[in-house]
Amino acid sequence: MSRHPARHFLPLLRRRHLHHSVHLPYTSVPIPPDAIPSTSIPSSTSPPPFHPAPWPQSCSPTSTPLPPFTASHLRAAVSSLAASLLALPDPDPDPLPALHAHSFPTILAVSPLASLELLSLLRPKPYLGLAVFSFRRTLSPPPTLPEFVFAISLASRARDPTAAANIFTDASSAYCPDQALYNALMAAYMHSGLVNSCVEAFHALRRDPRCGPPNADSFNILIALFGRSLLVDHMEATLQSLDASGQPRTIGTYNAVIAGYLTAWMWDKMEAVFHEMMPGGVVPDTTTHLLMLRGYSHAGKIYKMELAYERAREHAGEVDIVHIRAMLCAYCKFKHVDRIQKIEELLLKLRPEDYRPWLNVLLISVYAKEGLVEGMERRIAEALERNTTVTTTHVMRSVITNYFQCDAVDRLAHFVRQAEEAGWKLCRSLYHCKMVMYGKHHRLAEMHGVLDEMEYFRFDRTKKTFWILHKAYLSCGRRSEADTILGMMWKHGFGSPSGVFFQ
Repeated sequence: MSRHPARHFLPLLRRRHLHHSVHLPYTSVPIPPDAIPSTSIPSSTSPPPFHPAPWPQSCSPTSTPLPPFTASHLRAAVSSLAASLLALPDPDPDPLPALHAHSFPTILAVSPLASLELLSLLRPKPYLGLAVFSFRRTLSPPPTLPEFVFAISLASRARDPTAAANIFTDASSAYCPDQALYNALMAAYMHSGLVNSCVEAFHALRRDPRCGPPNADSFNILIALFGRSLLVDHMEATLQSLDASGQPRTIGTYNAVIAGYLTAWMWDKMEAVFHEMMPGGVVPDTTTHLLMLRGYSHAGKIYKMELAYERAREHAGEVDIVHIRAMLCAYCKFKHVDRIQKIEELLLKLRPEDYRPWLNVLLISVYAKEGLVEGMERRIAEALERNTTVTTTHVMRSVITNYFQCDAVDRLAHFVRQAEEAGWKLCRSLYHCKMVMYGKHHRLAEMHGVLDEMEYFRFDRTKKTFWILHKAYLSCGRRSEADTILGMMWKHGFGSPSGVFFQ
């Protein structure tokens, strides 16, 4: 990575002596932890995204403003350093060479905010961010309290609650802890599913006279924790405690409660909470509509799901791939008007890397149930190309039913051969269907060949097998062979079909 941003920046420091004249208080920029901020809620798999605020021109009424030209160079230098760090090969990259090459100690001397900006840019690689913070602690001036908060949020993203607790202890020793520090620790425990540790941190915050009472974000973290853990009673009790504290519910509160009911598949309560928001003076955001979209998709409420989708698009412009897949799943599982057309429209939004085997299997099944052989075969070909294995009998039966209804015996035979080679779930119905269709077309030699296939894959002949043979011979007018099949049925202990007699 080029060092030009750092080289352009250093002469500016010497000319203006900004590293002596500019002082930016460390507590001026609050950095939200990986918690439940008042405007969002984390997903079930990862902490929420963080969008760093623009680089401030001044941090307090008494601080010397940072000239815009200097701020832009500072931002460019930090961005160049972050890009160089993110380009380091995994795993366990060593950030020290890049930090020294880009003169991070000098940048830090100009403004401690550079450290916060850098840590925010390293969120995609939290372990790397923690390594940078470890080096940052060896530099002067010492890390500020917001930097410790942000480091805990990195440990939260890394699913390393031990590191988060250690950073919290060090920060509490160096500074008077605040609510943001406790919330960051609680969020780290929440994302790791440590219910008891998170609750203990909440009670510690309540007891700590230096911090004041828990704020709405503190309660929101607990609500989200209990919702994820399916502890709905505890979630509702925490919500009541928030109301009793006199603090108003935030959008994060509602999102956390909706997510909890969604996780518990309590659709009516999920919807009731959503309808409480507007009268309560809280406007749903993109996260709210996406949560409702997921809930309605799981519940099979397609029209409401589509309405939530449109609202989310109005807020965000586009809906992420995770929720697109949730809608596709709902269309596949529940009957709906024009569902194939809507599935095709959503599939256009998926990239090749968004392929999921389970979704492809669902698509095979829904195309089969709709009687669309070409669409079904396209999905089968894609599954075979990507080595996806179908392991459920009902999907295989839906495929052969589609072929049977279309009277496509050769296509069915080709599919069965492909399924055998790919290791898909085989069942006796596959072979019985081939026999019926061959018999219908009077292709008796090929029908008898199916018996050999059944024997090869260890499917015993049943009463239905012989009955298919009997009907095939009768349909061809070959009465003697049909009677022979009846005799074989008696020999194997199956008796004869009701209403059928020897002649």
